[in-house]
Amino acid sequence: MHDVPAWHQRFTSWVKPFLEALAYKGREAMAKLYLTGLLGPGDRKSIEPITNRFAPGQHQRLHHFISASTWDTEPLEAVLMKKVNDLVGGPESHLIIDDTALVKQGKHSVGVAHQYCGQLGKNANCQCVVTFTLARDEIPVPAAMRLYLPKSWCNDKERRAKAKVPEDCVFQEKWRIALD
Repeated sequence: MHDVPAWHQRFTSWVKPFLEALAYKGREAMAKLYLTGLLGPGDRKSIEPITNRFAPGQHQRLHHFISASTWDTEPLEAVLMKKVNDLVGGPESHLIIDDTALVKQGKHSVGVAHQYCGQLGKNANCQCVVTFTLARDEIPVPAAMRLYLPKSWCNDKERRAKAKVPEDCVFQEKWRIALD
């Protein structure tokens, strides 16, 4: 008999409300497979190695789930906010809003531009995200993040189309992203 690792049992319980928020059994199965693959054993965490380890023959389904399927993020974000609030919410908690730069080598990832990177202390090729963390005492829990899309991306229709950036996505300063 194959024993299920203890971490997997705890993970399944924790992730259940998120999967239910997807409201579609096919998405639930692929989301659980992908998350299990990312957190489970194995060095390579891309789609093919994940499916080879956990669901042989499901490569195309998982690839479609990751690259082409769409769903409303609001139900997932509501579950996350409840979990974050249960962990560290209350009158003694603090909301921390920050921007975080992710250093990138290429130029094809959405939002990559030569911009300020706090990690390096100078301008560099990076993506920036506005992050939201709820903290109490010394315990920070990430709650949300939104990609900052520089003006150079917003004004380049061809680049946006190639990267599948929605047409209704418009430039917003980081402080406006935070307020939204």
